[in-house]
Amino acid sequence: MSVMKRLSGIVQAKANKVLDKAEDPRETLDLSYEKQLEQLQQVRKGVADVATARKRIELQAQQLQSSATKLQEQARQAIAQNREDLAREALGRRAGIAGQLEGLKTQHEQLVSQEERLVATTQQLQTRVEAFRTQKETLKASYTAAQAQTKIGEAVSGISESMSDTGLAMERAQEKIANMQARAGAVDELLASGALNDITGSTDPLQAELDKGSRSSQVELELAQLKAQSAPAVGSGAPATGALGAAPAAGAAPAAETTDAETVEEEPADGEPVAPAPPPADLFSLDPGAAS
Repeated sequence: MSVMKRLSGIVQAKANKVLDKAEDPRETLDLSYEKQLEQLQQVRKGVADVATARKRIELQAQQLQSSATKLQEQARQAIAQNREDLAREALGRRAGIAGQLEGLKTQHEQLVSQEERLVATTQQLQTRVEAFRTQKETLKASYTAAQAQTKIGEAVSGISESMSDTGLAMERAQEKIANMQARAGAVDELLASGALNDITGSTDPLQAELDKGSRSSQVELELAQLKAQSAPAVGSGAPATGALGAAPAAGAAPAAETTDAETVEEEPADGEPVAPAPPPADLFSLDPGAAS
């Protein structure tokens, strides 16, 4: 039995939650107002029924009064004609009518009292309905304003459903942009370091090998020039002058021919001689004196 009670409580809680979510206070207030109007209409109908019954009793009393007056006249006429028996009968009927009138009077008083109470109730209920109507409209306006303010606040703060979706889309777009920028930077760094091949450059292996041999020849040429500039003169402890091929000092033994000053041609691995590359221009030369 406890399990059934718990199950019933869970179902009721779920149902109440769904109903609370689906309930609109404005619609509830309108429904309450309509019910009060129905109650007011029923009270008014009751007042009309009581008033109708009261009026019917009054009509019956008038008819009985007319009958009593007629019997009184008939009794007088019977006495005038020395018909005492007829006069007695007419007076007896008139006495019965008097008893009926007394009963109708009691009922009439009750109906009048009930009608007065219903009229007072109707007036009170009418006042309450009008006050509830004013309060209902005020509450509806307040609820509408609060709802609009809530929606505006949610839209401004970005916590509403639509704005949340928009914010998530913007965050995803920013994350993708950041990833693409990081990937582009990484690719540029790899291309600059030579870890990746540039598909726009030459892919001919023969040309690449020739370019490599030219770079090697240029390096050997520069190395020979540096050795010639820094080699000392033969038979002299003094170093050679800075310029390549300069005249020896007076009284000094003639300097021996050095093979370092000559241009050494390097042969690549395949045995074909490669002409030495010209020295770099002054604008891009690492040693300005080497190009002079």
